[in-house]
Amino acid sequence: MQRILLIEDDEAISEMVRSYLVKESYEVETAFDGEAAEMIFRSSSSAFDLILLDLMLPKRSGTDILQTIRASSLVPVLIMSAKDSDVDKALGLGFGADDYITKPFSMIELAARVKAAIRRAGYASSSGKGNEPVPLLQKRVTLHGLTVDLDNFSAQKNGVEVKLTAKEFQILKLFLTHPGQVFTKAQIYGVVWADDYYGDENVINVHMRRLREKIEDDPSRPEFIKTLWGIGYKLGEPAH
Repeated sequence: MQRILLIEDDEAISEMVRSYLVKESYEVETAFDGEAAEMIFRSSSSAFDLILLDLMLPKRSGTDILQTIRASSLVPVLIMSAKDSDVDKALGLGFGADDYITKPFSMIELAARVKAAIRRAGYASSSGKGNEPVPLLQKRVTLHGLTVDLDNFSAQKNGVEVKLTAKEFQILKLFLTHPGQVFTKAQIYGVVWADDYYGDENVINVHMRRLREKIEDDPSRPEFIKTLWGIGYKLGEPAH
């Protein structure tokens, strides 16, 4: 029997999902906040084959829990969230989630996604490897002389450490993990600040200027994050 950890703070939704998956022959353990989820994940005596994770959790956020999971495990993670936008999906998947389903969803669709995620990962109930520590490959991206370690949250420019604030690093990571994608200021704000955007361009402008001053050879002619006037920003092309 394949084991699922269901992390959802809404007890009604949790019970509905748990009951359906039990009928589908899964063993389901539940957590209702981020701290409880982490404790269950770290202390579980046997492996989970999949984790269903809500993003909006009390005590610790869903993205925090996802990062904790990915620090030691490759178990499939399926995000459940009421936030229905491409940026929210990109954020979740960029942190290492395997799939994303938007609330409200049908139980049939959820079950299909659960089955597909477990199958893709090659997990089985007898594997015993779902949440054992797994050494993950560090994600290093090099562009225009800047090397960014996405796992260790560090950056070097021509071999010299670049001291970035948390927000500056999140902005840089957003573009590095989505090359070719154009982000509006509202989308950047939604991802990095995790809040609704009310048209305060100054916040984005200041952070973008400071980031460019740290990573660009010539901040007035940026190579890393290009401005598309009237639209937004995108990652610059590698030098040829």
